[in-house]
Amino acid sequence: MTTIPQARVHNEESTNRQVASRRGFLATATAAAIAATTSRVLGRDYGPQAQPVRYPEPDVVVLNPKLFEKYKIGNSPILRLHTGMLWAEGTAWNSVGKYLVWSDIPNDVQLRWLNDDGHVSVMRNPAYNSNGNTFDYSGRQISCEHGTHSISRYEHNGQRNVLADSFQGKPLNAPNDPVVHPDGGIWFTDPGYGSLLNYEGNRATGPSVQPYQKEAVFRIDPQSNKLEKMTDEIFKPNGLCFSPDYTKLYVADTGASHYPDAPKNIKVWEVVDGKKLTKGKEFCSMKLDGFDKAGLADGIRADNDGNVWASAGWVGYGYDGVHIFAPNGERIGQIRLPEICGNLCFGGPKRNRLFMAGSQSLYAVYVETQGAHIC
Repeated sequence: MTTIPQARVHNEESTNRQVASRRGFLATATAAAIAATTSRVLGRDYGPQAQPVRYPEPDVVVLNPKLFEKYKIGNSPILRLHTGMLWAEGTAWNSVGKYLVWSDIPNDVQLRWLNDDGHVSVMRNPAYNSNGNTFDYSGRQISCEHGTHSISRYEHNGQRNVLADSFQGKPLNAPNDPVVHPDGGIWFTDPGYGSLLNYEGNRATGPSVQPYQKEAVFRIDPQSNKLEKMTDEIFKPNGLCFSPDYTKLYVADTGASHYPDAPKNIKVWEVVDGKKLTKGKEFCSMKLDGFDKAGLADGIRADNDGNVWASAGWVGYGYDGVHIFAPNGERIGQIRLPEICGNLCFGGPKRNRLFMAGSQSLYAVYVETQGAHIC
């Protein structure tokens, strides 16, 4: 039998205690750091009675100083304008009325925020579980409706006019987001989320289950009112926007929510004569360095310089909010929010205020650029 010297036993026990102590300290320190960060994030009050935020706004993050620093305003804070929704979507700015309209899909209402005094009221109820909204060049509101599988237009007299609810004899899945072209054409996506849950529309049952047809991007011709399929080379098209000169169409793909092979990205196509798409390819990936998984882009808008501002989420703090991409697809900045961001738009009298629908809340921040289009 081998006898171990007592001094060696004491040394080993002392070393083990030190290692255990060091490991415990590191674990405790790491947990404390995470807790402190979470506390700072979740403890921040974004409401009208919030304590002042020390400038510059810490949650507007510059990733590329050369390309994004000029858009960050040093003394503009992120503000929460309203809260209490279940899932906020479809932000759209009305320049004549100086108000923002957006959808609370599960509550089946459209809400309106007035620029004059920040008053919020119910604009439409029912809203047919509307999701995306925009305004055409005549100032009429265009809404994508989950509950009716329709895309509708509200005329100047208040009448609701269904523009499309089927394609080639089959109902649309559940239109999601619309944009308008200067030629009067209305483009929209049809990923079908509103027919997957009664929570956001009317869940498909029986032999005819979702999707009723391949998810796609559609266009309503302004002369013939004919519905045309622009592309279905995408898993689940969600948010969309044109480049400032309307020569490109960007579309967020959220297909990874239901298709394991779907990439988490934003795609781009060239627009031919305002009526056709060609040369579809990936514009950017939603994978962000430092995070184990990629999130999803949702609503997207372009600014006058051709940057794409994309709502983003489903990862956690430090990722969720808004990601800004240069025209070449490089991620150049972020706006971090305490909630998943579902949609956004530029608005305000100078079109330089970014409104962000963040799950249960509406946020806004001024930026030193303008939205490329009317809303």
